[in-house]
Amino acid sequence: MLTDFYDFQPRVLALDERALALCKDAFARIEAVRDDNQLKMLRAFTDSGVEARHFWGSSGYGVWDDSRSKLEEVFACALGAESALVRPQFMSGTHTLAVALFGLLRPGDTLLAATGRPYDTLEGVIGLDGAGHGKGTLREFGILYDEVPLRPDNSPDYAAIAAKARGARVVHIQRSRGYSQRNAFTLDTIQRVANAARAANPDAVIFVDNCYGEFTQTAEPLAFGADLIAGSLIKNPGGGIASTGGYIAGRADLVELCAHRFTAPGLGADLGCTQNMLRELFLGLYYAPGVVAEALKTAVYAQCLLELCGRAPIPRYTDDHNDIVTCFDAGSAAALQGFCAGIQHGSPIDSMVTPEPADEPGYTDKVIMASGSFTEGSTIELSCDGPLRPPYTCYLQGGVNFTAGRAAVLQAVQNAFFAE
Repeated sequence: MLTDFYDFQPRVLALDERALALCKDAFARIEAVRDDNQLKMLRAFTDSGVEARHFWGSSGYGVWDDSRSKLEEVFACALGAESALVRPQFMSGTHTLAVALFGLLRPGDTLLAATGRPYDTLEGVIGLDGAGHGKGTLREFGILYDEVPLRPDNSPDYAAIAAKARGARVVHIQRSRGYSQRNAFTLDTIQRVANAARAANPDAVIFVDNCYGEFTQTAEPLAFGADLIAGSLIKNPGGGIASTGGYIAGRADLVELCAHRFTAPGLGADLGCTQNMLRELFLGLYYAPGVVAEALKTAVYAQCLLELCGRAPIPRYTDDHNDIVTCFDAGSAAALQGFCAGIQHGSPIDSMVTPEPADEPGYTDKVIMASGSFTEGSTIELSCDGPLRPPYTCYLQGGVNFTAGRAAVLQAVQNAFFAE
């Protein structure tokens, strides 16, 4: 069928056939997780009593928007949280995480990054290495920062976490890898980090950056020691339908603190209009388990194909998957750019564009990004990117439809490694 629509080389088609055969068992595991999460999602909707009228939005202040409250009730139920703050006004995952951190921390408190240096864009929020200086960083508000580097094998250093957690108000865990070459942390690993920190400091707040990880397993970090989680709606929980927004979920008292930072002290979660967005936010969440499964199948297929091409992707296609991201060393700037170009040319939007490296807000190196998506910056839709620095690591994520994702990944592989 592929040859009816695309011009693939015979050797690339042979790799495709082998990869599909090798991925069957992994696909079956992904589909079992999907089915569990979809039934849980259905119960979240029915137990919360969602009605058609809850698709009606609000304007202005958004006071007494019970439809917004219903959306947050469903989110909390689906994620295993006491409470949730779900708003279209969150502009990105970084914005959502920043609101949570500023809501939880006070001058003199310490933020401990327990799983190494956080993702690049958080450096400006924290004020690391001069990033964001003069722009209202945590450090400028007198909030202290410490971190525990990962061990050489990329596992957490539990003894160091326990030692440093004694003075920390918030212990930050980044579930996904950011621009580092490690696998996403399993829920059991998150539990061990939480246990180590809490044994040393029972009052510490365990905060997990859950971006890219939602619905990849049958539970979320809140069931494994986390007090609070946060993420973006243009990643997993928006199901490829939400056009913007983010969420914070967990303990009710902590969510309330974040709500007062999101709006203003004294206003909290009572304000925030939803305009005409509620239907897409409900629908995206409902479809999220199935869409995440399609993204995971695309990732597994890509990992298998890359292995057959002699690359060493992280994770391997046979591994357990705790986020939707795949990374691998392209080996050269040309191969990285070629792979990204292949993804772009196999995307439904802007397929005629060839991406070029450019400066991006919040990043220290030029970054190349391929994303022919319906929503700008959506990383549940198929995209890939990487910083232009050796070893030219490429990060591939998303794919709301495996059939289309497969075709795009094949184009990327042919473009990067089999150019004629």
